Amino acid sequence: MNAGKKAVVTGGTHGMGLAIVQALLAEGAEVVLTGRNEHTLEQARVRLSGRPAHVVRSDAASAADIAALGDLVEQRLGRVDALFVNHGTAEFQTLEAATEESFDRQFTVNTKGAFFSVQRLAPLLREGGSIVFTTVANDVVFPGLSAYSGSKEALRAIAQVLAAELLPRRIRVNSVAPGFIETPTMGVAGLTEQQRAEFLEQGSRSTPLRRNGTVEEVAKAALFLAFDATFTTGIEFPVDGGWGQGLGAGTEAAA
Repeated sequence: MNAGKKAVVTGGTHGMGLAIVQALLAEGAEVVLTGRNEHTLEQARVRLSGRPAHVVRSDAASAADIAALGDLVEQRLGRVDALFVNHGTAEFQTLEAATEESFDRQFTVNTKGAFFSVQRLAPLLREGGSIVFTTVANDVVFPGLSAYSGSKEALRAIAQVLAAELLPRRIRVNSVAPGFIETPTMGVAGLTEQQRAEFLEQGSRSTPLRRNGTVEEVAKAALFLAFDATFTTGIEFPVDGGWGQGLGAGTEAAA
């Protein structure tokens, strides 16, 4: 159990981030969680009312918001045991349709915003604390997500470098890499209900375990890396039902 622990979860108002927050609260932690959508922020406030959860509007694309988040965390929590860098955005764009604005937006949020969030919040981490990034199971190519995949691969590299840089403070830095996880948006902005259904079907068909993962399964892996994997740093831990490990090679046709 993690009673008395203090944590920050960026992108914590819905989906995998909210599941991480709920798992932390269930174990007795106090949490600052962020989001930028007013609807999901209000939903989180209602759902987490009466619990030690501080719901904060913060945009990872804004340097001012990141600075203000650091100030708030310092005021509300003081020292922090774990930082979960979970926020992200994904947009489908093929090579022909890709725009500079979309490309920049995804790298600004997913990579730059994550890096500078850690820069601001790392000084607040206790010695021996941990950082867990949410990357993605990128070992299997997914057409139409070049910028998103690139931004998350860059984040994976950043996480590994930070794992080395933060060794003197014994801060462990790892990443959790989800595959097909059932969430309201399936991780992609602007999906129609039909597109979401197609995503779900594709996930259950192409994942070796023959189903989509749950947000709770991702949360369990994230908390394991944050608190229990005390001799583990610099890794990316797949939560993808074997998808990125090639375990399904040849089984899809046979199914």
